[in-house]
Amino acid sequence: MERRTFLKVATGGAAASATLAAPAVAQERIDMAIVSTWGRDFPGLGTSAQRVAARIEEATEGRIAVQYFAAGERVGAFDSFDEVASGNAQAYIGTDYYWKGKHPGWAPFTAVPFGLTYPEIDAWMKFGNGQALLDKIGAEFGIKGIPCGNTGLQMGGWFNKEINAPEDLRGLKMRIPGLGGDVMAKVGASPVSLPGGQIYENLVSGAIDATEWVGPWNDFFLKLYEAAQYYYWPGMHEPASQVSLGMNADWWSQLSDNDKRIITLCCAEENAMQPAETNYQNGIYLNRLIDEYGVELREFNDDVYDAFGEAASEVIEETRDHSPLAAEIIDSFIEVRDNAGVWSNLSDAPYVAKRNRFLRI
Repeated sequence: MERRTFLKVATGGAAASATLAAPAVAQERIDMAIVSTWGRDFPGLGTSAQRVAARIEEATEGRIAVQYFAAGERVGAFDSFDEVASGNAQAYIGTDYYWKGKHPGWAPFTAVPFGLTYPEIDAWMKFGNGQALLDKIGAEFGIKGIPCGNTGLQMGGWFNKEINAPEDLRGLKMRIPGLGGDVMAKVGASPVSLPGGQIYENLVSGAIDATEWVGPWNDFFLKLYEAAQYYYWPGMHEPASQVSLGMNADWWSQLSDNDKRIITLCCAEENAMQPAETNYQNGIYLNRLIDEYGVELREFNDDVYDAFGEAASEVIEETRDHSPLAAEIIDSFIEVRDNAGVWSNLSDAPYVAKRNRFLRI
């Protein structure tokens, strides 16, 4: 079957939806405004979000007419949730831990400190009740969410001083959102929440002493190597940061089954594409940061990491205690983490360690 013929078959429910009052339909066209938490054309997160938007329009041959707005073009990065929940826009692309102030149960759908890696969170969402729980919390806010990307394991962050003991974290002003920020607060740091576009200027000016962003590829294009000397690993705060397409639930409910399927498949493609691209690019840009810009890598030692772990355990328990829904999400998450952790002890982690030892990578 030719691709054009397939798309016409796949979108055959459009005519029937033309009689609905919403979503906005004119001559079989459905308008979809997407607001993003990322800057336009920013390599990695920004370009991934733009791919999702373009893919939805292309897959429907323009019948779903997508307008994409990067952070600040229509609303601020952190205002995108309210823009969609209110119905002013049809969807956002962002990380759901930004909304933990509305309900801490949102945070695990991006990342939990000492939490799930990309293959593990993907397993949770698809087979471990994760999507059903995302639907459950989303229903309380009028949002239908679908995973549409993942940055994989993140670096520990950029620091203007060495961190040799937990005491070195006390009083440190660090840009770090989500539950990772709560962990840093427990070890004595002062977490600050800033959108990506404001990180560089705050680090250069000294308004913050440290920051996390993503990893070598994304961090390179923020030029964080100009603002901090030490680049720490491994990150404990975001072992796999899932990105979501969050849609207005009323808008979503009135789409045809075919259109829902098309959007879901577009998200699924990017949910595989982004981590693959990030994994490919991170090694390249890590070498550039070291060889061309003299960035100094530092590993968090066991004392510091144990302090993170103790704080993370408290944060996770406090999140669980928030409400029955938060407890349901955390319990489900932990069950998958424990089961997957047993397997990872015998699978990827030891294999990669032994392979790299032999190859001297």
